[in-house]
Order: sequence, then structure tokens, then C-alpha cells
Amino acid sequence: GTECRERPVSLSAPHESENKLDGETASDSESKSEFGGSAPMLTSDDTPEVLNRALSNLSSRWKNWWVRGILTLAMITFFFIIIYLGPMVLMMIVMCVQIKCFHEIITIGYNVYHSYDLPWFRTLSWYFLLCVNYFFYGETVTDYFFTLVQREEPLRILSKYHRFISFALYLTGFCMFVLSLVKKHYRLQFYMFGWTHVTLLIVVTQSHLIIHNLFEGMIWFIVPISCVICNDIMAYMFGFFFGRTPLIKLSPKKTWEGFIGGFFATVLFGLLLSYVMSGYRCFTCPVEFNNDTNSFTVDCEPSELFQLQEYKIPAVLQSVLGWKTVRMYPFQIHSIALSTFASLIGPFGGFFASGFKRAFKIKDFANTIPGHGGIMDRFDCQYLMATFVNVYIASFIRGPNPSKLIQQFLTLRPDQQLHIFNTLKAHLVDKGMLGGLEDA
Repeated sequence: GTECRERPVSLSAPHESENKLDGETASDSESKSEFGGSAPMLTSDDTPEVLNRALSNLSSRWKNWWVRGILTLAMITFFFIIIYLGPMVLMMIVMCVQIKCFHEIITIGYNVYHSYDLPWFRTLSWYFLLCVNYFFYGETVTDYFFTLVQREEPLRILSKYHRFISFALYLTGFCMFVLSLVKKHYRLQFYMFGWTHVTLLIVVTQSHLIIHNLFEGMIWFIVPISCVICNDIMAYMFGFFFGRTPLIKLSPKKTWEGFIGGFFATVLFGLLLSYVMSGYRCFTCPVEFNNDTNSFTVDCEPSELFQLQEYKIPAVLQSVLGWKTVRMYPFQIHSIALSTFASLIGPFGGFFASGFKRAFKIKDFANTIPGHGGIMDRFDCQYLMATFVNVYIASFIRGPNPSKLIQQFLTLRPDQQLHIFNTLKAHLVDKGMLGGLEDA
């Protein structure tokens, strides 16, 4: 398949002695027997009938190529459309993707361990999803919509006690889980309780980080996601045409040729895409909420990160390239780090998902997208990438935000504001800055 998801593998139901995967022990089989077994979940051919008829004369290898190619172009087109529609639509799409990924992973648990017989468990899983989203999105609203929150009395109260309310909601679900425990299902119920929480950690936390990256500027959202998509496509292309050497046992059809070819193609793509996007304020400016118009704005004076700079080329390369200097945006240098991670480390999110699917003998997380599997099959690498981008921004890019400091300053009591004013004034006088400002 691609560098971020596993190719279809044989999922036939063998005899019991052959029903163990690599590394599975007898105790694993006994444990699964206690939980009701884990019969393989086969996915039927979900290719649209019109494509089946059009590609009926092709071999299965080339048929899969065309189906995946056509659906990939459709998804890329959809991606361009939602970018055009703006940050609010993007955030809604992230929320929808998060919910679908959660549904796909939880459904696997229901089916494999027959947990649909457990009291309240399906309801509690979705309740915990609601609680965690309330906490994370509440934190985001308080952080990025501070002035709006302080202006509306109900929002101000909710913001002030947000963490207490979030904890109370979670505690309610926790107590409901304890009350739902049934003697003959203790072990299974605690297993599924852990399954739900790990799923929340993987899916909800990462999607929350994607939203934070978006607020730093659309470019921090688009470039990382595009690099993963590019690596996904180019690794598949190089592997399809040139692949000979297996890369990893978890995904037998992934090759070193695809892995290396995808890396170089993605780094080049990241440099070109960053150069194009760095010239547009709508992509580089942080996404902020305008209280006067009650809408998002992406207008600002571009930072040094998005202003062309002249860099001297190392002497070793000058004779090869014939240039002594090169003009580029500083963000392009950061894009090399982003595209390198997307190519070399990002695929391990796909390998992790491949191992997960092999553990439960399933082909895909779902059959939502013909030829591609479920939504989680498409986003297994994106979630790992989102965490890296968020950590990268916090470590190397983000600095103090004056506008947020001023917003918080204005909510203080008058005596507190006066104290800060006098402290700041004394500090500026000591540094000799205040006198210079008054003279100017």
C-alpha cells in the first residue's frame, strides 16, 4: 500500500493450531478465549461498482493502483476545498475525523471481545469522549477567545470553573463504570475501560494538538499534513515501480526503495510548498478571533520567519551549484525538519497501526474509503506528526505573546493593574528605555 498503512494481508480463518500470529503464546490464546475469542473481521470489496466495471479487465495489482489513485485525488481535492473554506471549517473537520477514528477503534474492541454484552459500556465510551473533548476544547476557547469569554457572563463562569466541571464530569463517568461492574465480566470490563482511555489518549489528545498547530498559522497545519500525504503517495509510487527489498516484517509489501524514495521526494516537496506558502499572509499569520466582527482573522505583519533572507552556501557546495548565496525563507529550513520527520519517523505510526491490525487479524480499521480502508488508516501517521509539530513549535518557534498578556492584564483588579504598571515603569527607567520613549 503506502508508507503509512499496511497492504491487505490474507485473513482466512485457519485451524485453531494455525490461528496464532507471530509471537502469540498459548496464554494469549487462552486469554482471548476467556474474552470471547477474536475471530478475524474480513472486509468485503467496497470498491464502487462503476470502478469495478471500468477496471474489470485489469489485473488485481493494477486495479488496486487505479482505485487508490482515483480516491487519493478525490481526497486531495476535498483537502483543498476545506482549506479554502477557512479555519473554522478545518476545526470542524478535525473534530469529525477525531470522532470517526474513535468510533473505528472502539468498534474493533466491541467486535473482537464481544463487549456489546457489557452493561453501559458503549454509552460510557462515548460519554468519556464527550468529557475529554469538553476539557480540551474548553481550554482552547479560554486560551484563544479570552476577550469573548470575559465579555459574556455565562462563558466567564464556565471558564473560571472549567477544570472543576471537567473533573466532575469525568468522575461521574468513573462512578458509573464502577456501578456497572458485573462479577462474571470483571476482567473484560477493566480491559475495555483501559482500551477506551488509551484510544482517547491517542485520538483526542492528538487532534487537540492539531487545533493548536492551526492557531499558530495555517502553514503549520497545511505543510506537515501535506508532507505526510506526499510521503504516503511517493513511497507507494517508488515501492510499486522499483520496490525489491522488504523494509519491515510488520508490513511485508513496504520496501526500502519506497522508504528512501519517499524521503527525498518529501523533503523536496516540503521546500517547494513552504516557499510558495510563505509569501501569503493568510497562511503565515496566526489565526486570531476578532471581537469586533466576531470572526477569525489571519492578517498581520509577517514575522522574520516568513521574510526572504540571503544565506551563504558552504564552499564545498559552491563549486557544484555555481552559486555563492541563495535567497529563501527561514521557514523553509524548518520545513526540512518537518518533512524529514514525516518521512523517517512518521511511517512508524503506520507500522504501529499495522502491528495493531495484525494483532487482531483485521485488514483495515473500517471500509469507509474504498481501496484505503477506514479514516484511521489514513490518519495513523498524521497523529504522530501533529505531536511532533506541536513540540517543535513550543521548543523552537513560539515566544511570549504580548496580545494575550495585555488581555489578561485588563482582567485584573485596578490595584493589581497599578502595581504591574509601577513595576514595569521602574524596570524601564532602570534600563534607560522610558526616557528615550518620552523624548521621541
